[in-house]
Amino acid sequence: MADVDALDARILRLLLEQPGTSMRECARVLGIARGTLQARLDRLERTGVITGSGPRLSPAALGHPVLAFVHIEVTQGHLDDVGDALAELPEIIEAFSITGGGDLMTRVVARDNVHLEDVIQRLIQLPGVVRTRTEVALRERVPHRMLPLVAEVGRASARTR
Repeated sequence: MADVDALDARILRLLLEQPGTSMRECARVLGIARGTLQARLDRLERTGVITGSGPRLSPAALGHPVLAFVHIEVTQGHLDDVGDALAELPEIIEAFSITGGGDLMTRVVARDNVHLEDVIQRLIQLPGVVRTRTEVALRERVPHRMLPLVAEVGRASARTR
């Protein structure tokens, strides 16, 4: 785990709240030197706190409004093979090894329910896949977010120092 202090949390919060802000403006808003900001950002990237900086895209706006979570049970010894095969399917936007019911959980997007069924059929046919269980998302209740976590990490850091 990376050691994130209160200044790091302020930097992360600013980047999340105002992602298009220039380095110069970020340094000005934070009241720190640009070199300090760059050194902090470099460390946060090196330690894996910052994992990317590209735009967040909407699958729905890209013509794939159906979101489903597909749990996949895999034959023992085939987890890596199935994981590699999942990476070849563009509709699989995330896949995780899990505990509990199943071996993998995937986040799948589709154009419509018929397309979703086609994707599931492709999954079932992958060598090593025993069975799948699909749950279709009806509505997003809490969008992907990091700001509340960053705020809490910053508060905890301030309390312990």
